[in-house]
Amino acid sequence: MTAAASGTRRITLPTYEVTVGAGILERLGDVVREVAPAHRYAIVTDTNVGPTYASRVQSALGAERTTVFTVPAGEAHKNRESWSRMTDELFSARFGRDSAIVALGGGVVGDLAGFVAATFMRGVPFIQVPTTLLSMIDASVGGKTGVDTPAGKNLVGAFHQPAAVVADLRALGTLPFAQLISGMAEAIKHGVIADASYFDSVAAVSDRIDEIDVAGPQMLDLVARSIEIKADVVARDERETGLRKILNFGHTLGHAIEHMSGYSILHGEAVAVGMVLESRIAERLGVAEPGTALRVESVVRAFGLPASIPERMSPDDVIEATHGDKKARGGKAQYALPAAVGMMAAENDGWSVAVPDAAVREALA
Repeated sequence: MTAAASGTRRITLPTYEVTVGAGILERLGDVVREVAPAHRYAIVTDTNVGPTYASRVQSALGAERTTVFTVPAGEAHKNRESWSRMTDELFSARFGRDSAIVALGGGVVGDLAGFVAATFMRGVPFIQVPTTLLSMIDASVGGKTGVDTPAGKNLVGAFHQPAAVVADLRALGTLPFAQLISGMAEAIKHGVIADASYFDSVAAVSDRIDEIDVAGPQMLDLVARSIEIKADVVARDERETGLRKILNFGHTLGHAIEHMSGYSILHGEAVAVGMVLESRIAERLGVAEPGTALRVESVVRAFGLPASIPERMSPDDVIEATHGDKKARGGKAQYALPAAVGMMAAENDGWSVAVPDAAVREALA
């Protein structure tokens, strides 16, 4: 990670840079024209973000060269129907292989627009402009793109690295508080998987998160460090054949819970539950140090995030949903489990553990 202009950080991956700072949206045009020169730009956004930011991004790129495409907001619309409609709209607007896509929004927009970019004309460049905390510190980095299906979350997709990621912290000022808290779940995760001191730093802001300056230096440090952790993992294992699996901590159960809720539960909320339960599983299996689950649960609860599955969900149904997860092998769910806060288990077994359903059922109970 290197310092850039005052109040700006740059995190370098093998093929692109992530730039984080307050007020950097105005410089987006310079970044995009350098890393993804194109005849035309398609700005993909949603009904929440578009009205606030689309015109600013269009001005930065040049209104005569850009077209804004808007999708309905929400995870429920990150599906193959939206992908098909978006590609058809690009064809209708006569976009070609000399175009590029700008994903302006949260994780849903980034995943969908990235998948469109990966598949349109067999692949065109795209730039991530995340506007939520969760998308800044997690979804926009790493090149995973995709859509949900009735069988589960993110089951159809492709690896397609962005040409750049530009995260303007000022966008967090328009973010609903529940979405800000949801994003903190991924920050907690990054601390558990790689950096105990960062975990403590995240925990330290839990009692004043409602007062934090989202464009200030403390948030900049938090966001930049989280991105740095993820970028380091992705750079060493782009296609999730080994180490990158540790980023799935909390997500095997989290994705099942999120999917079963019909996406009424926010992603970060579902991951928070997943982290607590998967830490508990790790302790029950003797994989994690005693006290790891309590430490994770304490920070999750300190942020007001949920720590157990909704009462309406059957443990057996949640377990069944994990069997259809893309991380499953041979019909059995694979889990990324902590050995302690700041350290993941199963390095010698590909960083994943096949957990018996009985052990999962005990944790869910």
